[in-house]
Formats: sequence, C-alpha cells, structure tokens
Amino acid sequence: MKILGVLTRGFIFTRRDALVSAPCRIFSNQFFRRGFSADSGDPELKEFMDYMDNLKNFEKSGVPKGAGTDSKDGFDLGRMRRLMELLGNPQSRFKAVHVAGTKGKGSTAAFISNILRAEGYLVGCYTSPHIQTIRERISVGRSGKPVSVKALNYLFQRIKKVLDQAVELENGCLSHFEVFTAIAFSLFAQENVDIAIIEAGLGGARDATNIISSSGLVASIITTVGAEHLAALGGSLESIAIAKSGIIKYGRPVVLGGPFLPHIEHILRDKASSMSASVVSASDPGNRSKIKGLCNLYGKPGQVCDIVIQIEKDLQLFIELFDVKLSMLGSHQLQNAATATCAALCLRYQGLKISDGSILIGLENTYLLGRSQFLTSREAEALGLPGATILLDGAHTKESAKALADTIQMIVPKAKLILVVAMASDKDHLGFARELLSVKNLEAIFLTEVEIAGDKSRMTSTALLKDCWIKASEEIGATLLDYGVADMEKLLQQSVVHSAGGPDHQPILTIETSVVASMRAGDGILRAKAGNQSGIIVVTGSLHIVSSVLGFTKDK
Repeated sequence: MKILGVLTRGFIFTRRDALVSAPCRIFSNQFFRRGFSADSGDPELKEFMDYMDNLKNFEKSGVPKGAGTDSKDGFDLGRMRRLMELLGNPQSRFKAVHVAGTKGKGSTAAFISNILRAEGYLVGCYTSPHIQTIRERISVGRSGKPVSVKALNYLFQRIKKVLDQAVELENGCLSHFEVFTAIAFSLFAQENVDIAIIEAGLGGARDATNIISSSGLVASIITTVGAEHLAALGGSLESIAIAKSGIIKYGRPVVLGGPFLPHIEHILRDKASSMSASVVSASDPGNRSKIKGLCNLYGKPGQVCDIVIQIEKDLQLFIELFDVKLSMLGSHQLQNAATATCAALCLRYQGLKISDGSILIGLENTYLLGRSQFLTSREAEALGLPGATILLDGAHTKESAKALADTIQMIVPKAKLILVVAMASDKDHLGFARELLSVKNLEAIFLTEVEIAGDKSRMTSTALLKDCWIKASEEIGATLLDYGVADMEKLLQQSVVHSAGGPDHQPILTIETSVVASMRAGDGILRAKAGNQSGIIVVTGSLHIVSSVLGFTKDK
C-alpha cells in the first residue's frame, strides 16, 4: 500500500516515496456532523429537556434482557404504533431507508444521507446516540446540520398535549427513545422531506423505528452482525441476526454490508427470501474496493480509495469510482462507504435520480465526530496539550477495537502510543483490551471513568477495567507495568520503562479518574520518551468519552 509518512505532532506530514499527492476535492459545507453545535442546555429547550428526562431512558439504565427480540420479552411495538396514530401517523408521509447493524450503521446512514443531499434531495436523517447535543440525532434539509433549537422547540410545543395523552394512556411506559423517534418522524413529515434515513436504535424487529410499512420503505440496510447487546438480543449471534432481519419488509430490497459469517448471512438471506425481498451484498465477489493510500485533507489524514460495484444477481448494479478521498478512516469505513454506494445504486435502480457524481461527492463530504477523529491544534491547546497529536474514536466492541488498531497501524505505524480508555458496563471489556494490546509501540494505558448518557449506572469502574486489561495481557503473553500516576515521573527518570518496541518493553497500566488528566500524563510520557519520534494519544472505549473530551475543548 502506498502510504503517507508518519503523522507527527501538530499534524505535520513527512513525505516518503510513492506519496499519494493527488489534489483533494473541495468539501462543500454539507458536512454530516455530530457535534460542534449549540448545547442542548439552551434556555429555549429547558422545558423539552426536562420533559424528556422524566421518561425512561434505557441508554442510561441499560436495556432489559430480551427487549430487542421478537418475543414476549421484547419491546411492545403496539405502544409505538398507538403513539404514532395519535400523531396522525407521520411515518406514512415520507419514503425511508431503514438501517440496522451492530457496527457501521451510523456511518452508513451518514454516507447515504450525504449522497442524497448532493443530488439535491431534501433529506431527513435520524441517528443515535448524540455526542454534544440531542439535536444531533435529527437533521432535516440539504445542509446536514442538526435540527435547530427553534424548530425542535416549536414542534415539541405543538404536539406536547398529544404526547401527554399518549404517556397517560400507556401508564407512563413510553420511553425516551420512543418519544424522540416520534418527534423525529413528525418533523420529517412537517418538513415534507423527500426521503428519510432512519437508523435503528437496538436490533431491528422490536425497535421503535420499525413502524415503517413496506409501502413507505425504499430499502433496508443491515451493516454488520456482532456480539453486542447479547442479553437484550437473545444471547447469540444467531438471535441478533434474527432481530436485525426484522427490518426487512415484503417486496423491498435489502442491502447487506458484511462480511458476515456464512451461517449468519444465511439467516439474513432466508428472511429476505421469505419476504420476497431482493438482496444486494456489498461483500459480493464482484465488488472491488481498496485503500490505495493516504492523503492530507486540510491538515488531517484522509484515505484514497477505489470503489467498484458490479452486482448481477437479483438487481443489476454497476459503478466505478476511482481516487475517492474519504475523511472517514480505516478499512471498516471503506466497507461502510461501499455499503452506502450499493444502497444508492439500489435506489437508482428503483427510479430515483442519483448520479455517479453525487455518489462521489456524498462519500467525500461525509465526516462524523468520534470516528478516527484527529483534534485540531486549537482543540489540543484547549486541553492544555499544545502540539499534541490526539485521536478520538468511539470504538467499544472487540470488532471496532480491531478496526481502530488497524487504522492506527495504517496512519501512524511508527508512532509511540498512549491509550486513554473508559467504557460502559455492558461491553466486552476483555475482547476490547486484547485487540488494542496488539498495537505496536504502546507506551501506556490510562483507564478512567465517564458517565454514560449523563448517568453513572452503566459506568464501568476503573478497578474492573484494570482486571480485564491484566487478564487480557496474560492471555496474549504480554506484560504490563501496573503503576499509579504518581509513580510515572520517577519511573521515567529512572529509565525503568524501556522504549516502545524494544525486546523488553513493558507498557504502563494505570488508573486516573480524570480523562483530561490521563491525557496530560500520557503527553508527559510521550514528551519524555518519544524524542524526535512521533507520538499519539488515542482516546477510546465509547462515544461518551469522546463527548467528554469534545465538551472540554468547546468550553474553553
């Protein structure tokens, strides 16, 4: 692979032979972003936020066992349908693309939304979770910006009496996600969007978003199937696949991202067959997508890719896109881009006007906070880390940890690495740790804590995380130096810790209650040990720790 040289402190690139130096296309202002918007604490939204905070929020408390399965334990979709009926069934007044999947559904939704915006469509997009403000979950129009305070507050005030009535009829059982989904669908109908891209919250079959009829569905997308939310989705990969296949509707095409394990893909294809739904696979052998190298996109790394789709079964789809410059980094994001491209071709096959140029522009104009996101020099300074190279990534599963590890190795293969990690309690902490311990040049791991969705009930203690990282290191035959932060300076002064990558190198494992303090201590290690080499601080484990860091930069 042709690659750009090591990314050094302050985003300075050094060039090597075979540098990918083709000029990058100019980005429009139609970025699909999560964050950098007015805080949801705006006084105009206080009544709305107080109202939402009084509803049951499973993002804070955790999802009950079996809640996402199509069984007696599953969420009651009848409750959602009754709410929508009281609101006049707004979901019947727009066409929709429904996206489910363990990983990649938010990125894929962003890609397809921007493709449609580039073509000139008025697009509604509904995703979760948010990073800085709840308004990020809804975007309407051609800009991709979060719904405005004014628009959200106006709609809430208009339908509040109906929401009150619904809450009373359901004996207070309506959840935060159900009500906010209803608000999003109502806004899309009110704004008369041409099409809406809807991301499922959990699973698919019993998700509150799964009230879209086959007549309103243009296509469904299932990105990946992995072992997350196991208890809520039935306890196995097979049950998760069944739950996610619940978004497939009769006679409507389904796009599969993948790649999937053979028996999992068989479950999805069987469901599609039973629903007379055509299947389009982004992992079809005829599709050829590859990362050709890296490029500099406005001082930050991007990747140059080729995306070639050639599908002949069920639907005949074809496109060749060369030298696509993606801000979304990693092979997993290339797969998400290919999945979105397949979806766009699927829509075009059904008669929607979508040019190859719009697909290219939409892919290149897509950027999400917290997905392999490098902070700017100004943001690093706001954290008290001038000159530091800081990467934020919301990875929180074993699979996404591997994707992050691969992306780090691709972008900064020789950089010394500091990890700052905080996670929710219902994640595979051990699998996550195993993947990141495989990264080369690892100097230290700082384990910390952040609230999950503004609450401590799903927060994982640093003590539990520490036990998991020690166990993971033992399983892969690695050795970690278990020290407190106070011992760091003494260790460095005494040269107890060898240089990363040496035969006797042992990364430091430590606990620090503050995310920013962890980053600053990690920066001290890099400055003391990296010398002329580059170093990078990677903050990961959840989108909530990303939110914490971005919130701090915003407040400065």
